[in-house]
Amino acid sequence: MLRTPALIALLTLAALTGGCGGMVGGSQQAGAVRGPASSAIAVNPEARQCLAKLGNEGAAFTALPDRFYGAGCSTLNTVNLSALQGDMAQFGLANIGPVTCPTAEILAGWARYGVDRAARQMLGSALQRIETMGSYACRNVSGTGRRSAHATANAVDVSAFVLADGRRISVLSGWSGGTAQEREFLRAVHASACKRFGTVLGPAYNSAHRDHLHLEQGDGSFCR
Repeated sequence: MLRTPALIALLTLAALTGGCGGMVGGSQQAGAVRGPASSAIAVNPEARQCLAKLGNEGAAFTALPDRFYGAGCSTLNTVNLSALQGDMAQFGLANIGPVTCPTAEILAGWARYGVDRAARQMLGSALQRIETMGSYACRNVSGTGRRSAHATANAVDVSAFVLADGRRISVLSGWSGGTAQEREFLRAVHASACKRFGTVLGPAYNSAHRDHLHLEQGDGSFCR
């Protein structure tokens, strides 16, 4: 019997909250502090609602156990995304790692309405895969003593888009050096992200973002 993504998410949640001792964590950079970990998954109504909505939107994912790393780093209410739903078919995600459910929900909407549709309308091909540089990383904002949104899995770095016709459009080579259509496409998906995420940083911001779009969930409105 086939199971819908929403049902799979709820079954996963039930299994993990029923005493699963496994722990799933994200990547950590050198020097990150490791702390005690917990396998408990948040079962509050907001967390349940987010998982159900993400499943109803056609995303393929697994709910992950909460984990605390110490020093302000954690992966709470996170999921492991493997695919998102476009208008016509699902498309994959590469190298994303743990991402909070609210961030995943925003990413799902942006990918479907801001990326897949733009690819088909502007480049004549559907989206096949979004390549990322990951989400969770226990680190500070570059050049500061403040923890990055990556330290709580509330940000995703997107590096490239692979189309169904085989074309790969990377932020690094396409933002300034791609065809006119590719440059227009990248700026369109950047602008679309700015309408959904609290913070969006791209190549126009600084050299540290020359090869990716930083998409951060939050209440702000900072788009560069």
